[in-house]
Amino acid sequence: MNQKWDGSERRRLLRTEAEAMVVSMSPSEKTAQPTDMLMHELLVHKIELEMQNEQLRNAHLKLEEARDRYIDLYEFAPVAYITVNQDGLISQTNLTGCALLGIERAQLIRRRFSQFVDNQDRDRWYRLFLTMMKQPKGQKQEIDLRMNHADGTLFYARADCLLRESDNALPLLRIALTDISQQKAANEQIEQLAFFDPLTHLPNRQLFKDRLHKALASSTRNKQYGALLFIDLDNFKMLNDSLGHNKGDMLLQQVARRLLSNVRENDTAARLGGDEFVVMLEDLGTCPEDAAIHVKAAGLKILAALNEPYLLEGYDYRCSSSMGATLFVDHLVEEDELLRHVDIAMYQAKVNGRNSLCFFDEKMQAVVTERAALEADLRVALAQNQLQLYFQQQTSLDGQVFGAEALLRWQHPERGLILPMEFIPLAEETGLIVPIGLWVLETACVLLKAWENNAQMHPFKLAVNVSANQFRQAEFVEKVEAVLVKTAIRPNRLTLELTENVMLKDIGDSVTKMLALKKLGVSLSVDDFGTGYSSLSYLTQLPLDQLKIDKSFVRNIGVTHSDALIVQTIIGMANNLGIEVIAEGVETTEQRNFLEQQGCRLGQGYLFGMPVPLEKFEAHLSKAD
Repeated sequence: MNQKWDGSERRRLLRTEAEAMVVSMSPSEKTAQPTDMLMHELLVHKIELEMQNEQLRNAHLKLEEARDRYIDLYEFAPVAYITVNQDGLISQTNLTGCALLGIERAQLIRRRFSQFVDNQDRDRWYRLFLTMMKQPKGQKQEIDLRMNHADGTLFYARADCLLRESDNALPLLRIALTDISQQKAANEQIEQLAFFDPLTHLPNRQLFKDRLHKALASSTRNKQYGALLFIDLDNFKMLNDSLGHNKGDMLLQQVARRLLSNVRENDTAARLGGDEFVVMLEDLGTCPEDAAIHVKAAGLKILAALNEPYLLEGYDYRCSSSMGATLFVDHLVEEDELLRHVDIAMYQAKVNGRNSLCFFDEKMQAVVTERAALEADLRVALAQNQLQLYFQQQTSLDGQVFGAEALLRWQHPERGLILPMEFIPLAEETGLIVPIGLWVLETACVLLKAWENNAQMHPFKLAVNVSANQFRQAEFVEKVEAVLVKTAIRPNRLTLELTENVMLKDIGDSVTKMLALKKLGVSLSVDDFGTGYSSLSYLTQLPLDQLKIDKSFVRNIGVTHSDALIVQTIIGMANNLGIEVIAEGVETTEQRNFLEQQGCRLGQGYLFGMPVPLEKFEAHLSKAD
């Protein structure tokens, strides 16, 4: 019967035929054949029942399909669904929850959810769970937790918690658990890039200033002193220039590690940029004297650690540091001002000879303010024609003038005449010495050209000092050549004076440049000889025409036997090498006589004449003639 009537379409057709047959029968046929009529009606009812049964079966199949889809969505959802009862035990979970926690469902059910929460966050979880159990159903809360897989490995999860009731009206906590480890790692990477130095992994300037702001706020509350230590590596640029930036980066990384190992856990070590580091010490007590003693001890400890040798890919390197220090308390000084104070103190440590610790005081502030004003004025001095050349004659020791040294002076409109020792170091630091040095060279060459038309000045030579920054420029020789071409002077009347330290910084590069200058016809002199590396052997390697005995040795002739012996040795060696010798700083007849006896024929100093402006220099020579 079931096979015969299988199929809703066939049942529909049979029913239609039965109904048509009953309708087509006449009343007499219906009366005459009651049994057939009854059979037809039963057949129609049967068909209706079959159709209703088919509809029920279809509805049941759809319910089963919907249930399977729901189960699939629940079991394989991207989120772990976990139900925790009022006792904190897991009563239900999907397959994702099992996979996330790394344990089979049968072993997971009836285990405490808190067993999978890491010890660091377990108290936070307990507080949230107990709080939600006391709230009405429908309450929601979210919490980020450090959790552990069944094998003990750590992961980060976000738990969205919803309070429900069980069939027996007991509270249940539905938890949607999401693994946020990758998201957290990405956020940490963003934070690392934003607030930490990528090379040393120390806090950067932005994060340090935020911590300093908090430290000042804390100091305001507890009245305890804190301190800043500003650290600058001595001669770091020399390392980068000589061994390359890779070695420099390695040094910075090792310095960072040493800083971290020599400060307390609650202190902060940061890299502000370049070779500048800062350390912040907190909670140093309420007594400023005791705080200063602690800071000094901590600073000296750090300096000693940084002085230890560094191994840079097999290269044994030593590096000292200069350190400035300042105390702070009760937010009396703003963050930027504190950093300026400690920077000033660090600069004073460099002035004091480097490799030392210096505390900030108000006198330093005055010096720095003065220096800043001087720098601002120096930047416009060249454009406003405030710089002048003075000339000090160079003579044979019997008094015959053969030339002069061009010496720079600054005629300040308000301060008056400023000597080189007051502004040349500043010009070196700021890089202004390069345009200033070029101006000196051009001015001297223009003067030499003018002297060619003066019978009295025609044979004179001029010596010009060359700074370290000038000489290290790659295009230095080309600039000298351009000036020579522009002024059209005889190059042998120009002498360039270089110091020992400048020439020996990179002796290979120095020799190359000096040979190129010699090819142009320029004379070369080593200035302040004996005060630099004090090595006599390099004289045979450098194409020198002249060396100047430093005035510190000349001054002590007749006073210190060792200095007189040094002068005697320099003169003898230079004469043997065929290098001209000139002594600077000759002030007495006794000094001149000693030099002459030792074979030195040329001199420069107050005994022969002081540095004077061009007009007085030329007038003096005319009068002498």
